[in-house]
Order: sequence, then C-alpha cells, then structure tokens
Amino acid sequence: MACGSYAQDVNKIIHQEDVKRIIKTLSADDMQGRATFTPGIEKAAQFIESEYKKIGLKPMQGNTGYRQNFTMIKKTPTKAEVSINGTPVPAENVAVQGSESFSWNKLEDAQIIKVTPDSNLRKIFMSTSHIGKNTLILVDPKFSDLFKRIHNYVAGGSVAFKDNPEKKTNLAFVLGTFDDVKSFTVNYEVTSKELPLFNVAGIIPGKTKPNEYVVFSGHYDHLGIIAPVKGDSIANGADDDASGTTAVISLARYYKKLHNNARTLVFVAFTAEEIGEYGSQYFAKTVEPDKVVAMFNIEMIGKASKWGKNSAFITGFDRSDFGKILQKNLKKTAFKFYPDPYPDQDLFYRSDNASLAKVGVPAHTISTDQIDIDKLYHTVGDEFSTLDVNNITSTIRAIALSSRTIVAGKDTPTRVAKLER
Repeated sequence: MACGSYAQDVNKIIHQEDVKRIIKTLSADDMQGRATFTPGIEKAAQFIESEYKKIGLKPMQGNTGYRQNFTMIKKTPTKAEVSINGTPVPAENVAVQGSESFSWNKLEDAQIIKVTPDSNLRKIFMSTSHIGKNTLILVDPKFSDLFKRIHNYVAGGSVAFKDNPEKKTNLAFVLGTFDDVKSFTVNYEVTSKELPLFNVAGIIPGKTKPNEYVVFSGHYDHLGIIAPVKGDSIANGADDDASGTTAVISLARYYKKLHNNARTLVFVAFTAEEIGEYGSQYFAKTVEPDKVVAMFNIEMIGKASKWGKNSAFITGFDRSDFGKILQKNLKKTAFKFYPDPYPDQDLFYRSDNASLAKVGVPAHTISTDQIDIDKLYHTVGDEFSTLDVNNITSTIRAIALSSRTIVAGKDTPTRVAKLER
C-alpha cells in the first residue's frame, strides 16, 4: 500500500490472516450477537482481554485488570398499549419510549405529530427525544421498515447511570393512517434492575509524554438475538462493530511492537454503544479531557467505501484539523480520507466519538460504510461472509500510518469546543 520503512513495519506487523481470525471470532454465532447484559458480550470481553494480555498491554490506572467496571439501571418494558379513537392498535404497530411508567388518557396529555410520506422520520425521532414533551407520533405506513427498527430499539428498554438518572421523553409511535384523532390512551409500564457493564481497556505508557493520551476505540457490543429471518435470529455485527474492535486490537499489537510511542496510547472496546453510547460516556468521566489529544474511533470498516478501495471517511472532518494531519501522513500512499459524505445521517453523534467530543476532545469516527444503501446494517445479514477482509486490513494499516505523528507527539489536533446537544 505504501513505501518507506513505516509501510514495511505496518505490513509486517498487521497481517491479514490475524485480522481475519479476530473478526471471525468476534462475529461468530457463539457470541450470540454480543448484546449488552448477555452471556455473549461476556464471552466477547473475555476474548478481547486475552488478546490484550498476549499483546502485553497494561490496565488503565485504577483498574486491576482490563475491565472498566460500572453499573447501570436497566428499565425493561412490561406493557406498551395504545388505543386511538377507542380502537386498540396491534402491538406490532406500537413503539413506546419512556424511562418510567406512565398513562395518557386525555388529548392534552401529549402533543400529536403526524409523520407524512414526505417527512424525515429519523430526524423527528431524534428531535422529539430531546424536547422533553410528551408526544404521540403517527407514522405513515411508508416508513414501516424504519418503524420496525424503532420498535425493536425501544422494546429493549432503556438504561441510565445510577448517580445521574436519564429521564427520557415519553414518546408513543403508532404505525398506520389516522385522519382524525379524537381520543387516545397510552399505557406503559417498566421494571428496574441494577446490572453490571464493562469497557475493555488497555494502555501502552508513553515514552516521553506519558501524561498526554491518544485513544483508539471501537464498540464490541451489538444487537444480540433479534426477529428471525429465514431461520437466522443472530445479529452477528461483523461490520458493526467487530471490524472496529478488530482494528483496535490490531493497532495495539502494532504500536506495542514498534515500542516508540511518545504519548500514552489507550485501546478501548466500548460496551453499550448500540443502546446509547453508555460505555464511552462512562469512559469520558474517567479521563482528564484536556490530556486526551485525539480519539480515533473506528466504526464499520468491513467493506469498500463509496470511493472504492483505499479510502475511508472521517466524521466531523471540519471540527478540527485531525483529518488533515492524517491525510498528510498518508502522502506517499494510495489511501485517502474524505469528509463524511452522509451529513443527513447525523453520524458524528451516532457513535462513541461524541462522548469524548462533548468534553472537548478532538474525537472523530473513521468508517467506510455506505450507510445510505447498506441493507445489512442492523440485520442478521451482517455476517463475516459479507466482509472484505482485505479492505479491513488496508484501512487498519492506513490508520496506523496516519496516526504516527500524533502518537509520536509531533502533531496535536486543534482542540474543539465542548458540544452541547
């Protein structure tokens, strides 16, 4: 892919067969889709820990092992019933979100929003989740596929930090055509339980600038067992995000073997990204943001990007000079980084980089996924057999080469304003 001694190092250390072994293990059926709070994610964590141990990473300060343990309150829905104009709505056409049990039985209990065929349901979902106002959302049948995703997402319940309860806006999505809503009732009940979670993190201490940190991350959780398609119910999450976790492990091995990093390198596999980026939110509380000079978050690099091979995009490209530094380091290579081509998808906020960007870190996600046309995203079809291992390997090598001046303490991305959402 490239010339020079750095390229020789990267090609010798980051082997395609090893990349294949790691991602194949993480996305195997016996991991059961790595859903948060399941035996599958425990098995995945044990595998990542074993890789870190073989590489020789050290635990983060304050941890006795590679696990960064914390607990959260899990809220599980036990009832979600909606009637409109006195007629019960079928359960499969109802998706209710709330952090506590509630009932509506009067028109003034919630505002009503109609999602028409020309509306943007994704944006409506994101905006209503943050406005803090009870909302009944009537969804046109045109959006049945996206509605199913929302249904599955809210059916999993919600989680919140014990010391900082998150109060979700009460929302009730109903799929169907309703011309004149004269009355409605919504009854929603949840149960609460405190459960353990854990990121898996290891470090390589810096040689000359040990108090400056560079983070390499990906999330190792996925959706777990979902509605079966042709007898397959395991959402393996090979691209999302076993590919990114594989990159984190591969980069840890690469930099450990080089043994020349000026800054301290943190390699972290985040939990609970799929249910709200909670692993990275917790991680952000455990570091001093002003000492983290950059975050390379890696998400879905399993297939060629819209520009073809030897290319990837960076979310939030214009928020700092992070991308420019990376591209400068790839001058003599065939690889190129581009700005995020999918602004309507709001990708900057949909991955773990957002948790660090919120506290002022130049934190960006690197991806190759063609999210606008990816039909395997969040389905049982996201399996190892659909991946391009060569593309994954070349992208990991490019990240290794492009990060070298930041790791060496020669380049420091511009700080970013703390994000408010």
